[in-house]
Parts: sequence; structure tokens; C-alpha cells
Amino acid sequence: MADSPRADPRLTTPSFLVLGFVHQLGEASPYDVKVEAARTVAPFWSMPHAQVYAQCDRLVAAGLLSESRQAGGRNRRLLKLTAAGEAALAEWLADSTFVPVEARERGILKLWFGGRPEVHSPVQLDAHRDTLANYEEMSASIGELLTRGQREALEFGIRYERMMIDFWHWVEQRGEGDADRDSGAGARGGTDAPHHRDAELPDTEGQ
Repeated sequence: MADSPRADPRLTTPSFLVLGFVHQLGEASPYDVKVEAARTVAPFWSMPHAQVYAQCDRLVAAGLLSESRQAGGRNRRLLKLTAAGEAALAEWLADSTFVPVEARERGILKLWFGGRPEVHSPVQLDAHRDTLANYEEMSASIGELLTRGQREALEFGIRYERMMIDFWHWVEQRGEGDADRDSGAGARGGTDAPHHRDAELPDTEGQ
């Protein structure tokens, strides 16, 4: 298979996720990529299983991955980076362009539309505390085996969970007076934005 791309791959972050894991593993099946993504980066970059397989097909068609079949009974589909794939991955890794974060916290969205803080905060606190405990256990058990970048990614997860615990603890401690006021504002609805100070959010246009 030629190393030069045969079609416009229109590479996206999921494309580079696949290239990155195939590069790290040396040779991998789409299933291997799916398992490795779920085991490692899923907490900060989730990717549906079907998308992994679709990206593998696109990257093979674009000449960024080569494909062979494993000898023996399993006849697995094995992928490797081509020279063009290695160049594309290296260019992406070197690109420091900032891309706005997409914050998709469902619990916070519910607060905005009038969800009751006293209902949501205990659940959120339990979930984020469990996740933090898992990250801290991982750091203690295998932290020294990680690369610098992997260790820094794990540290991001630890700090993020601590921040979310602090936030939901603040929500929980606001007091029933504030909670009742916010609930009433949400129940009134209408097209006007809320005027109380808790609704003053930073400008996130473009995220």
C-alpha cells in the first residue's frame, strides 16, 4: 500500500485518537483501539465504539493506516501507521492551536433550567468522589509507569474531579433560601434571562 494519502481524510480529533493508539501499540486491530481508548482516555475523551471502526476504515482509505490480516484462526484485521500517517500524527501533536473546551455537564444544565440543587448535588458529589478515588488509586499504583504526558493527563482528571466536588459542595451549601428562589425563577420560565446574581455566567460564545 502506498504511503501517500489517496483521498482527503478530513482528519478530526477522533481520527488522531485512532492514529495515536495504533502508534502506541505498534500494530492494532480496531477492537484493540476500542479497548485501549475505553481503558485510558475515556474519562476526558469518550468515543463511541462504532466511530472507532468508522475512523479505521477512513484512515485506511486515506492511506494513513495500512491493513493486513493476522495469520491463524482469528484472522484479525491489523493496522499500522504508514509514513503519511506518522507525519500527520506528528504534525497534529506539534500543533498548539487552542480549541475551546466543550463543557457538557448535564447536572449544571438542569440547574440552569430550574433543577433542584438539593436533589442533584448529593448524586453529583457521590459520583465525583468515586471518580476522584479511582484516579488517586491509579496514580498511586501505576503513576510511575506512565509517560510524562499520561501522568499529566491523569493529574488533569484528579484536579478536575476536585474542582467539581468543590463546586457541588458549594451548591449543596447555598441554603434552602437560595434554592427556593432559583427554583421559583426556573418555574416562571419565559424568554427573559434570570436577573439574580447567580445567573450571571461568563460569555462562552464559540464553545
